[in-house]
Amino acid sequence: MAGHKSESRVSKVDSETTWDLFLSQAMNQARPVVVHFTASWCMPSVVMEPFVYELASIHHDILFLLVDVDEVKEVASKMEIKAMPTFVLMKGGVVVDKLIGANPDEVNKRVGGLIN
Repeated sequence: MAGHKSESRVSKVDSETTWDLFLSQAMNQARPVVVHFTASWCMPSVVMEPFVYELASIHHDILFLLVDVDEVKEVASKMEIKAMPTFVLMKGGVVVDKLIGANPDEVNKRVGGLIN
């Protein structure tokens, strides 16, 4: 998929500052947030990544974030991430749901529930 990431609706968090900025923007726009906590060495996380991009292309009113736990340890620690992949769903800056594991059907269901 050439150009897949450049057109992406998934934003990569590269620092704690970027994390705070994305969450602040989402709150200001009253947008729910879905965060995929991942690691490059975790095959289930890597396998879930295209699915997250697909969800983001469908749910334009949700902010999708990608956090590599090894690159942004402060955010992973703050959000108490213990396993990958972990999906955190937020509204108004507050965690409303957390799902651990590579389960596309369950992630899809919970993301759908976030906007309904």
